[in-house]
Amino acid sequence: MARARLRINWVENMGFALVAMRTQKLRSFLTLLGVMAGVATVIMMVSFVVGFNNTVTAAFTSFGAHLVQFQKFEPRFGPDEAREEQRNRPDLTIEDAQALKRLATLAAAVSAERYIFNNVPIRAGRAEANSPIVLAATPDYSVANTHYIQDGRFFTDADVIHAAHVVVIGTDVAEALYPLRDPIGQELTIGGQAYRVIGLFEKKGSAFGGSNDNFVAMPISTFDQQFPEVKNGGGDTIHIATVPRRAEDFQALIEQETAILRARRGLRPNQENDFAIFTSEGLLRNFQQITSGVAAAMIVIAAIALLVGGVGVMNIMLVNVTQRTREIGLRKALGARRRDIAVQFLVEAVTLTGVGGALGVGFGLAAALFAKFAFDFDAATPAWSVALGLGVSSAVGLVFGMWPAMKAARQDPIEALRYE
Repeated sequence: MARARLRINWVENMGFALVAMRTQKLRSFLTLLGVMAGVATVIMMVSFVVGFNNTVTAAFTSFGAHLVQFQKFEPRFGPDEAREEQRNRPDLTIEDAQALKRLATLAAAVSAERYIFNNVPIRAGRAEANSPIVLAATPDYSVANTHYIQDGRFFTDADVIHAAHVVVIGTDVAEALYPLRDPIGQELTIGGQAYRVIGLFEKKGSAFGGSNDNFVAMPISTFDQQFPEVKNGGGDTIHIATVPRRAEDFQALIEQETAILRARRGLRPNQENDFAIFTSEGLLRNFQQITSGVAAAMIVIAAIALLVGGVGVMNIMLVNVTQRTREIGLRKALGARRRDIAVQFLVEAVTLTGVGGALGVGFGLAAALFAKFAFDFDAATPAWSVALGLGVSSAVGLVFGMWPAMKAARQDPIEALRYE
């Protein structure tokens, strides 16, 4: 019976709070703005960070979760001075890749690769591809980069030895050059030289606003004949992509291949590596650190907004206590206990912030949905973030409503009844 009465009192108090909010719409809305902003920030922050992490994880793991790549420059954004210093490093070479393939017993594949990102004209008849990347590769490319063929075949050692004029193309290039034809066996020109299409890569999709399917791959020997300036230009001339035979050998493979390259380059034990080591796992960890920093900044902003909202709730509840002094005295005269009065005002405060939290969740979800459709960004809102937003808003009402509730409960009934 007591529990039923308590439950009814909570329901009645919530009803009183909603009636008071309807009566004082503008004041209630202004009070809720801080709570709404804080909760909406939490929802948007979680949605964008989770969505970004999912996108980044999918992008990197699509090329192999255990990719180990050696290159000249460090895989990070740094000051120009650091990059200029790295320009003095000796270039990695095809011979380095061959040594890794021969000596790295833990490697399942070793792929030497070069790239041209500039606008090399690629045509088939009157059709022209949309500025695809030109990739030079070896037969191990597919295994090393987890990028396989959906039709036709990939290069063989014979293609590399004889510098064959054959290419494997991405789906974007196939759609641009051969929209109504099977691309296998077709001819195209790259920079004016003729090639035959022998394979079509499986579709990878897009990441970070760019396509992973807009490129053309050729044997690295053929590439070096047509574009000798890339090999001899002294830039970031070659990348060596490798993967372990077993996932558990990932770290051991890095150590083994690093030792091989250090020995080939004559580095002493006290000298740092004069080459960069890129791993999907490491770069993913760096991106997650960035998103964690952004999330921390957003949490601080949300906390400030919630603090402002909490102060506003406390102020409006103190005003309510003053305006309803006679009501408090009357309730006490009729037998209401201090606990009943405190619960009444505490429930009103929690209801007030709970409504603000619900509105904030709605705004946050709407912003995530807008980003998903307007910018093709896969924002993801986990259920726990919604529960967190509602829980935090209710906690704000509980904490900042405590002092007004205690003040109301301590009112002297005789003085309260005499209040004008």
